[in-house]
Amino acid sequence: MKLPSVPEARVEVRKLTGYLLDPAHPSGRHKAAWLSAFGFTRTRWEDLRAALLVHAKEHEVATVEPSPFGTRYVVEGPLETPDGRKPIARTIWFVEAGDETPRFVTAYPVRRRSR
Repeated sequence: MKLPSVPEARVEVRKLTGYLLDPAHPSGRHKAAWLSAFGFTRTRWEDLRAALLVHAKEHEVATVEPSPFGTRYVVEGPLETPDGRKPIARTIWFVEAGDETPRFVTAYPVRRRSR
């Protein structure tokens, strides 16, 4: 299944510049280091926003977690990056109860399992 209502999906600029791409953010700095290693930067946050929307549109939902507050969707797959590499990423989206618009929550790398 694909993320529902993906054409209306929202990715807040503040979430990108103040968290995911902020190397000084207490809980986002590791994600910022990961993303910057692939060429994403705070000054060109639009690149990450576009990549996240493509990621949500192209890949299947791996997990759906309903709650009284809404539904959490986990999407996994390769993420388009400025340097051309495609790390496997997990993105989290949330649709609030009574709403249909997915809102971006976070993204992080999928760790490959050793064999």
